[in-house]
Amino acid sequence: MKNKSFQIIFKEIGNLISLLAFILIVPAFVGVLYAEWYSVVGFLIAAFVTFAFGKSIYFVFRDAIEPQYMHGYIIAALGWLVLTAMGGLPLFIISYITPPEVMQSFIPAGFDYSSSLLYFRNPLHCLFESMSAYTTTGLTMAVHEPSVGKTVLFYRSFAQWIGGAGFIVMALAMIKHGSGRSLKLLYRSESTGINLRTKVMDTARDIWKSYAIITGITVVYLIVGTWIILPDYPLVDNIFDAFNHAMAGLSSGGFSTLDDSIAGYHSEAMDYLLLLPMIFGSFSLPFYFRIFYKGQISEIWRDVQTRSLLWCFLFGSIILSLLLMYSHAVPEPFREGIFQYISAISTTGWQTSNIHVWDDRSFLFIIFGAMFIGGAWGGTVGGIKIYRAVFIQKGIRWQIKRSFFSPNAVRTMKFDGKTMLPDEINAELASASIFAVLFFLILMGSTFVSTFFIPENFTFFDALFESTAAQSTAGLSVGITEPGMNPIVESIYIFQMWVGRLEIFPVLALCRFAFLGANPKLN
Repeated sequence: MKNKSFQIIFKEIGNLISLLAFILIVPAFVGVLYAEWYSVVGFLIAAFVTFAFGKSIYFVFRDAIEPQYMHGYIIAALGWLVLTAMGGLPLFIISYITPPEVMQSFIPAGFDYSSSLLYFRNPLHCLFESMSAYTTTGLTMAVHEPSVGKTVLFYRSFAQWIGGAGFIVMALAMIKHGSGRSLKLLYRSESTGINLRTKVMDTARDIWKSYAIITGITVVYLIVGTWIILPDYPLVDNIFDAFNHAMAGLSSGGFSTLDDSIAGYHSEAMDYLLLLPMIFGSFSLPFYFRIFYKGQISEIWRDVQTRSLLWCFLFGSIILSLLLMYSHAVPEPFREGIFQYISAISTTGWQTSNIHVWDDRSFLFIIFGAMFIGGAWGGTVGGIKIYRAVFIQKGIRWQIKRSFFSPNAVRTMKFDGKTMLPDEINAELASASIFAVLFFLILMGSTFVSTFFIPENFTFFDALFESTAAQSTAGLSVGITEPGMNPIVESIYIFQMWVGRLEIFPVLALCRFAFLGANPKLN
């Protein structure tokens, strides 16, 4: 059975790898526009190798049967690992074929640092960057972003945009597949399993259509807003930034085209302009479908996740700003508090503040009051998701109230427009709580191990912050993540980003399959 499962799994992964090849071709067109010919060649070579590799795997296992229930999680976990490894290939190739003088031309006038492309000669850095991109994390090995060239900058943002809605969801939207049952299994392995249409393929397409619409709106919003705020900013750079920041913001990815993230604009107005893409990116994709295709504007308040996030944005920003003001840690506590809280809970990771100098209270609040929670379930965000956080707190209150009623009384609970019976409540509460506990245990275990390998000038709280940023796919950093970091710590963060994007269970299923096979154990 394990051999048959192996064939089924790798047939599907071969399909996904082949699709990745077409994704890798897109940045080559951007390279042509900017005459970055070595980058164009690098992406075309990577696309060819990726397509040949994917088709070879598919050809070998082409006779395998369709995926069964047990295979969905395994395909998602192993597929994402292989895809992100292949996604780092163009970075590796470009770093070696680009001459030093061409790399130097990417560096803005007046600066004398080396091109960050050189760091991608290390394969582990390529895997890290690709994993950070496709999992929409935003931690980076590119110390000076402009020095990698426009093509690579676009690829990083585009990869985040693709990863935001999901590889498998995109594959289902583009590739004709087998039966509806197998489609549903693959869809649920990567996403929430929310069905917008009768057919899973139609659901996947509607998700991507909604995603594309809100991205287009955001691009226009950023171009116009930047032109009004910074009229002297070159229009060509404005348009390039708008496309990249729209993709990075809506995917809650957080990569930037600027050398110092959003702080590179040196504009308070730009900070506030860029709040909207992060807020948009924190909502669920099915929410946008209901807005755009069904005209249900009331969902803005009726949807429990959207409503809860809006309250969190308001009160969380105020609390963090007051904590920063009380600590005297930063010169502009409200500007930095508002931006960094929304960046953290949306798990976007754009940064305008030196978080390393924050006090412990502010540190812990942004870790557990923002990044740990994350945005909406069904969106592009990380963390345990606001849906689970709200359900857990409401379930606890339901359990307490229940103790005051007669044992024979049937105490229901209303949540997200549904009336739930006790058995449903207990099952949902157990599922949400188990996930939160597993998330916390992996987070603390990773933090503990990483403390042995980080520089001495970083504290345990620094290690906790960086691990939370990786696992929640938030991407904020106190400075631990950089090309000179210990390979063990870098590998831990790669694992955390992978686990965080896939919500743990697919990775556990893959581990179980690797050691015990696919046969269920009844005892």
